[in-house]
Amino acid sequence: MKIAFGNDHTALEMKPQLMEHLEQQGYEIVDFGTNTAGPCDYPVYGEKASRAVANGEADLGILICGTGVGMSLTANQVPGIRAVVCSEPYSAVLSRRHNDTNILTFGARVIGIELAKMIIDQWLAAEFEGGRHQKRVDMIMAIGIE
Repeated sequence: MKIAFGNDHTALEMKPQLMEHLEQQGYEIVDFGTNTAGPCDYPVYGEKASRAVANGEADLGILICGTGVGMSLTANQVPGIRAVVCSEPYSAVLSRRHNDTNILTFGARVIGIELAKMIIDQWLAAEFEGGRHQKRVDMIMAIGIE
């Protein structure tokens, strides 16, 4: 499985640890994030990674900024993306099971590295349940289509 990774300057410490964690599990990482410490504009990196997921270049995406909110807002502007910002695993799991989220975002200033690993692992392990949830996902995806 290929995961698009995007980040701004706030996640420079966290990013390599998370990428290594995922690579050790056999995931292929495509890095769309910054590697420089100077302030940068998170929408640039969030959009690049989100478009990679939307066009099938990557299967899923993980985006990190200060809170995760800005990256989530950015990702959800890309057609085909269902991004969720999570600071705990329960919401991450249910977002996959019920909403078929394809991008996970969180804040490097909000959670620590071990919690980030736990959230990512549980999000990746969860599977979309379909059924009654498919209708709702279809309704969400139809918003804005003209």
